[in-house]
Amino acid sequence: MLLCVDVGNTQTHLGALDGPRVVASWRIGTNRAATADELAVALIGFSELAGIERGALSAASVGSVVPTLGSAYREMCVRHLGIDCMLVEPGIKTGMSILTDSPRELGADRLINAVAAFDLIAGPCVVVDFGTAITFDAVSADGEYLGGVIGPGIAVSIEALASRAAKLPQIELVEPDSVIGKTTQESLQSGFVFGFAGAIDGIAGRIAVEMPPRTEFLATGGFAPVVVPLSERIDRIEADLTLQGLRILWERNR
Repeated sequence: MLLCVDVGNTQTHLGALDGPRVVASWRIGTNRAATADELAVALIGFSELAGIERGALSAASVGSVVPTLGSAYREMCVRHLGIDCMLVEPGIKTGMSILTDSPRELGADRLINAVAAFDLIAGPCVVVDFGTAITFDAVSADGEYLGGVIGPGIAVSIEALASRAAKLPQIELVEPDSVIGKTTQESLQSGFVFGFAGAIDGIAGRIAVEMPPRTEFLATGGFAPVVVPLSERIDRIEADLTLQGLRILWERNR
């Protein structure tokens, strides 16, 4: 099985894949100071809970937006698991041309998502990733990375508002019963859930004008299940899109 690790700024998504099948997956908070030893303890614990034997993992594919953690995961794989580890970084084979002014500025997670989306759709597509930031990444009908959009993420926005408004309560991000809230909590839920759904549709609509007809919009990331059902532009959710992208890139480079 292949260990795939998507290290984000806020959360890390790990998965054990047997071909395209996700055998098990886990999400943990990203700890920038974590050592290879600490990462090994966590992974071995998760694997045991899922019934995955120590020797079942044969290689690893890691994409990280936190450079120090990319190195820590590679050290963990080599020293504790005894397996090869590929980091998604400049120089690997992606099979995708990057048509931006500064290709090296493109985050690993965004490139991984774009590769996975085109492999899945085989046509023009846009990935909306609900992570620490909300990103849109556009891929042409020929499988070229065109560029994208970066905006503030939902959790970041909630934290920013709470830090400036001491009397506002912490909220659970769920769809309220109505747009017009009867309590402060419902009003906040309405503002964030419906507000972000509207923003997503607004940006997606503008992107669609610049893309070919029948471009498919895919969503991934932790908050996608909350917002996408209220969206009129997003076609579907692919929860494991990044893990699949890591698998695809491993197969293209092994």
